[in-house]
Amino acid sequence: MNDDTLLPFDLPSVRRKKLTVDFSGGHQSSDGGLLLLREAERKLGVCRRLAAAMPDRRDPDRVRHAMFEMVMARASAIACGYEDAIDLDRLRHDPLLKVAVGRCPQSGAPLASQSTISRLENAPSKTEAGRLSAALLDQFGATVKPGKLEVLDIDDTFCAAHGGQQLAFWNAHHDERGFASMHIYHVASGAPVAAILRSARTPKGSEVRTVIKHVTRRLRRHWPKTRLVWRGDSHYGRVEAMDWAEDHGADYIFGLAGNPALDALTAETAVNLRLCHAMSREPKLRAYVSFAYQAGSWRRPRNVVARLECSLQPGENGMRQEVDIRYVVTSLKGSARHLYETVYCQRGQMENLIKLHKAQLASDRMSCHSATANQVRLVLHTAAFWLMHGVRGAIPQSNPLARGEFTTIRERLIKIGARVIEHLARIRIQLPTSCPEGALFRTVALGLMPSGP
Repeated sequence: MNDDTLLPFDLPSVRRKKLTVDFSGGHQSSDGGLLLLREAERKLGVCRRLAAAMPDRRDPDRVRHAMFEMVMARASAIACGYEDAIDLDRLRHDPLLKVAVGRCPQSGAPLASQSTISRLENAPSKTEAGRLSAALLDQFGATVKPGKLEVLDIDDTFCAAHGGQQLAFWNAHHDERGFASMHIYHVASGAPVAAILRSARTPKGSEVRTVIKHVTRRLRRHWPKTRLVWRGDSHYGRVEAMDWAEDHGADYIFGLAGNPALDALTAETAVNLRLCHAMSREPKLRAYVSFAYQAGSWRRPRNVVARLECSLQPGENGMRQEVDIRYVVTSLKGSARHLYETVYCQRGQMENLIKLHKAQLASDRMSCHSATANQVRLVLHTAAFWLMHGVRGAIPQSNPLARGEFTTIRERLIKIGARVIEHLARIRIQLPTSCPEGALFRTVALGLMPSGP
């Protein structure tokens, strides 16, 4: 929207001085933090990696927008809080968004419109969308430096659908139609590994095995000497996944649904726990036990860890003792308490990472009819996650923002007004003198600068 299309207007006076508002302030942006996103991309290269994997069937003589420019503009807009492609119609003249993608703020041509971005999202085939997901795996493998053992968390989250989108399925728990996008994260670094669009059904064992197989094999190209451990709830503790992991040198720790056979194996421990709790003054007591167990569909016995917790709960005739039992199955060795509390319970951080992706970067915004196009959108939202993750990673650990959520970082470091002045040989960015996080902004920007040109 051009400045001259908006008329000036008056507001109530301040100390008898007339207050007039107009839109003649020149080339300005409300998102000064786009400079940080630009430097994060220069350091990480996630948008360039995706652009290289994106199919381009356009006539070279008629191309006005490079693939990287479109991917970077879309991912940067998402990171700034503009979740829909239609927002690009208003942002395509933003001087700092132009700078972020590599165009001059004033002399450079406008960026791609909503229609062009929508064609970008709908262009890949199913196979090509798979290549984009593989590019994200390569981004993770090339960016995160592994240790001898690394844990990957896998989980899914419900995304409501509004319309006739492909793969949308009725979910009785949420009482609406939608998807259950599958997310994989590396909790130790907070980095996304993969995001896969799928129907809102409980994943089948063959589906879990396929995902674990492809991700493991792809990551081993980057981490050939690293031991991978897969961690998930009981939805992912499927015999097909465990069999494949054991056959191909991967480890796992999955939740396991209880049953009478498991309860019988922990009955003695439960009785002893009730006695200890009755004699103690503690509000709750826990006990841990591990044992070999073989379900009917399993080819061999596996190590099962049980966590038992005894506490007083309200009943019909007052307070009564209750024992809550949770089970996990694992290929790992160690004490029952360590495997449950230290290893398995760490998957709770997975929920926070999904919240960053879904609630704060709108990764559930899937309004395309085609399932493939919605998968491409999910990839672009994951690219925005990488950009914000890169910005947060450059914040000094002594600053509370280093552990802040993306919305907080966006409010403090991205949503900063900036004036952009383009000279013949220089582009000058003027941030507010009163910027509360001015010193931190400078530190992050310099910290993100790569060593090369």
